[in-house]
Amino acid sequence: MEGIISNIQRFTIHDGPGVRTELFFKGCPLQCKWCGNPESLKTTIELGVYSKKCISKNKCGACIEVCPQTKALNFFRGNLISINKDFCEKCFACYEACPADAIKKWGETMTVDECMEIIRKDKGYYERSGGGVTVSGGEAMLQSEFIAILFKICKEEGIHTCFESAFQTRWENIERVIPYTDLFISDIKHMDPEIHKQFTGIDNKLILENLIKFSETDKELILRIPVIPDVNDNMQNMEETANFILNELHGKVRTLQLLSFMRLGEEKYKSLNLEYPMAAVKIKRVSFQKNVQKFAQYFNDRGIHCLVGTKEKE
Repeated sequence: MEGIISNIQRFTIHDGPGVRTELFFKGCPLQCKWCGNPESLKTTIELGVYSKKCISKNKCGACIEVCPQTKALNFFRGNLISINKDFCEKCFACYEACPADAIKKWGETMTVDECMEIIRKDKGYYERSGGGVTVSGGEAMLQSEFIAILFKICKEEGIHTCFESAFQTRWENIERVIPYTDLFISDIKHMDPEIHKQFTGIDNKLILENLIKFSETDKELILRIPVIPDVNDNMQNMEETANFILNELHGKVRTLQLLSFMRLGEEKYKSLNLEYPMAAVKIKRVSFQKNVQKFAQYFNDRGIHCLVGTKEKE
């Protein structure tokens, strides 16, 4: 079995305990306006262009020499600026030929064995730090069969496993990985289904249903709220979220993490010739952070262990 992975990060410390190896899987049913990983939205392998790295077609031209459809290469003042997907044959010859790393290949088809070969390199770090392996996306649940096999091997080798998912998926996909997953990370973007749909493309019905089902298992959950200006950064939404955690999830959340909005992924959007959806958003960072801290205090006052950022202890 093979999986499609957009990126593998070693020595990460943000998604789960200790030092971790994190695998980002391609494909996501959501289209969150603030997504920092646009390269993971599609299930297919894509090409991105970092124009500033391009040597220029006059001084180099390696991509032109190997491309079977040169109409796919868009230049401005001699520099490659984008790939026209209508003409691109996805042979990836331009990526292989580019000497300046100006063309990025977002996605790689990998086997479980190939993933494990990378994971095993840092086993000593996992053991010393209490770390392990995390899968994320996109929405990694779209490739749950592959990950179930991967995590089964990890557990057989004593490696801690963490699954980060929005839970916008069939319950059977979650159920498939539960036996081999030590920790889950999920999030609640908004409690109002219409607002949720407005900013993610899909309402929150399935996500909330899956979280309720998950609360009946014995698995640990870290829950996150991405705090987004003019979307969910208001006390009414935070109160409704707290009520849901306490009444529907029975308070079974190891830690609630508030993730402050950051302008992440802008270069990636540009490389994929996509408009950055949050370009118009302007915030006063100090006052915004004070508001986020106020929300964290509110959750803690309600008996929900809450921290700002990806920390679990303070």
